[in-house]
This record gives sequence, structure tokens and C-alpha cells, in this order.
Amino acid sequence: MPLGPPSSAIYLQNVAPGFTSTPGRTPTSVTVHPVALFSILDHYLRRNDAQDRVIGTLLGTRSENGEVEVRSAFAVLHSETAEQVAVDMEYHRTMYELHHKVNPKEVIVGWYSTGSNLNTYSALIQNFYSQETAPHQAIHLAVNTGIEKGQQAGVKAFVGSPVGVNPKPENCVFVPIPCELRFSDAERSGLDLLTSSPATPGSATFTNPASDLELLERSLQQVSDMLDRVLAYVQSVLSGEVKGDAAVGRYLMDALGPSTEDLERGEFNSHLQDTLMVSYLANLVRSQAEVSSRLALVKAS
Repeated sequence: MPLGPPSSAIYLQNVAPGFTSTPGRTPTSVTVHPVALFSILDHYLRRNDAQDRVIGTLLGTRSENGEVEVRSAFAVLHSETAEQVAVDMEYHRTMYELHHKVNPKEVIVGWYSTGSNLNTYSALIQNFYSQETAPHQAIHLAVNTGIEKGQQAGVKAFVGSPVGVNPKPENCVFVPIPCELRFSDAERSGLDLLTSSPATPGSATFTNPASDLELLERSLQQVSDMLDRVLAYVQSVLSGEVKGDAAVGRYLMDALGPSTEDLERGEFNSHLQDTLMVSYLANLVRSQAEVSSRLALVKAS
């Protein structure tokens, strides 16, 4: 959304005396929660047609070992032209105060932008957020939506590093740091539903959330598929078609048993039988539930 004339925007120009240095510990890794990622994508979908990218503030926590956990995010009004970039500071601080009242433990850890273009304006915005996160370094989360031709969707994290003998705000190198998406088991079903395809091609109607039995059946099917892939790999190695990997072999040995004697004793087969029994009981419970519901409908009619 473009800023109007009576806005409270601050124009980030190349007139600052130097780069804002933050002596805090350099972030070593970034963990992004799904809520923050979906907030960024929703902001991008609601942008104006004239906007090439959107920016916003990242909220989260920091650990003593340098890990940054991004838990939420909110949009920030800004405008970019060929001459300058403007950021609405009053809106940014008002939104942060509202979020801070709800979640006092979450602080500003950096900012995000969509697209893969890192330019001079990105360095200026990084310098602005470094002042907001001082004495800690601000992180920058670049979310590529995959709309641009030749670009793949993904998320990358960066930290800013000054360049030159006399660093300036517009002179900044973005150093990449590890970034991963982390979610709990309770959020898995919601993520699977949001990332699933529509029920019919070309329709915006999605399938209903899966029940617990369906999730269990799906998990057991995934385990079965993985076992099939492992068995095919082992057979190809034994036949000499594929050169074996010692690291994979050790991992399989640790996962299946401490020694080959356990496999010969049939402990793995017993575990597999237990898994199949659980699958059988799940299907039996589902059949009983369907019969009970149909009997209830017959009695009601």
C-alpha cells in the first residue's frame, strides 16, 4: 500500500554518518514457524499491483547460542522509488507495541521481504532494523514466492555485514545463515491441509481435514513405502548393481538393530507384525464406527 502525503514515514536516504554496528552475538541459525511464513505470504497476496515486493517485521526469541526463532510477523507500510525508500516508523512501532502486549516474550529479531533482489535499499532497511534490534544483529528473511521466471520458491536468511574502511548504511554484504521451517506434530495436519491440492482441478474448494484414523493410515503407508525403498536399496547393493554406502549401512544397522543377530532372531519381524496389527485394528475400528453411524441413521428414520 503506497504511503499518502500525511503519513508518518521516514525516508531512508544515504545521509547517515556510518553503518550501525551491533556488537551482539552473530546469529548462527534461524528457525521459522508456519504462522510467520503464512503471514508473509498473505501480505504478499494483498499487495498492490504497483509493488514489486513487500516488507515487514519479524518477531521471535533469541537463545544464548545464537539461534533465532521467528514465531510471528506483521506487515509494514513502505514505498520504493528510483530515488528513495520510505518506511512508516509510527505504524511499525504501534504494531510492535500491540504484539508485545499479547506476547511479551517476543521481540523484534529482524525483517522480511519477498523476492530475491537484494539492493542498496535492502541495505538501508537492514541498517534501520539493526537500530531496532540493538545490541543484537538483525536478521533478514528473503521469501521467494517462485512467481518470477527461473526462480524457485524458498526461504533464505541473512545477516548484514558492513563493507569498507568507513562503512556506510548503503554498503552492506548479506551473509547467508542456515534457515529451517519447524512445526509441531499438532500443526502437521493443518499444514498438510493447506498445502494439499484442491479436490477438483481448477476449483478453490479443498478437502475436509483428515480424521485421526486417516492420519494414522497415512503415516503407516509412508512407513511402508520407506521400508520398500530401503529393501530395494539393500537388494541392489547385495546384487552388486549399486555400490554400497558405509554411512547408510551403519544408519540402517542402528535403526534396525544393534547386530545382525537381532534380525536373525526375528525381532524386526515381530516389530513389523506389531505395526501391521495396529493398522488392522485401526481399519477395524473405522469399520465399526461406520456401521454404528449407519445403524443410528436407520433407527432415526
